[in-house]
Amino acid sequence: MALIKTAFLFLITGLTMILFVPPAILSLLLGFLGIRRPLSFVVYWIAQAWARIVIKIIRCSMTVSGRENIPLNGGVCFVSNHVGIFDIILTLAYAGRPFGFIAKKELAYIPGLNLWIFLLGGLFLDRKKPRKALRTIASGVQKLRAGGGMLIFPEGTRSRGGGLAPFHPGSLKLAVQSQTPIVPVAITGSYDVFEKNYRVAAVPVSITFLPALNSAELPLAERKQTLADTVHARIAAALAAGK
Repeated sequence: MALIKTAFLFLITGLTMILFVPPAILSLLLGFLGIRRPLSFVVYWIAQAWARIVIKIIRCSMTVSGRENIPLNGGVCFVSNHVGIFDIILTLAYAGRPFGFIAKKELAYIPGLNLWIFLLGGLFLDRKKPRKALRTIASGVQKLRAGGGMLIFPEGTRSRGGGLAPFHPGSLKLAVQSQTPIVPVAITGSYDVFEKNYRVAAVPVSITFLPALNSAELPLAERKQTLADTVHARIAAALAAGK
């Protein structure tokens, strides 16, 4: 049964990617005419519906809390622990507002997926080219200052169920430079959905949106030095409380 469900989900995902190409191209063309922002809501609603359908098909036992902590207007930076590839689906399903995310540059070469990431407002980061990476970060800062949302995984890679790892130095540059509110996000169980056995499994999964921190109220030195430690501590406490 698990193999059949896994194959079915891969089929649905593949067909979705293919069917999305024509409207994605249309959306890109309309974006050049200056109506990108309304399109971001349409694209997000489609992505949110798809994410929730995936969760229902898998039949995960979901626990969602803290959605009232998400600012509905203005820029917001979601900062989450990164357990597995299912984290993006969870956040798409329950964040309640459009957001982009920082993706590794290799994903820019995957047809269909690259269009989804781009239209959601995502950015492709090349860590091997510092100057190009700085330009990517600057683009993310502009999106946040313009009232958009961004999701970052400051651990830098998936923990694969191994617990919360330290944040990479400078990983909160988007929030520090844009001075937008930070919503810490704590996720558990997403690694077990697929990656643990490479078969989809109906396991308990939780996503918690913690109270926002207003980075603009902190002195610049404190934002650079202690903000990451504060966010890390809050996510760690939420993960420990959920065990």
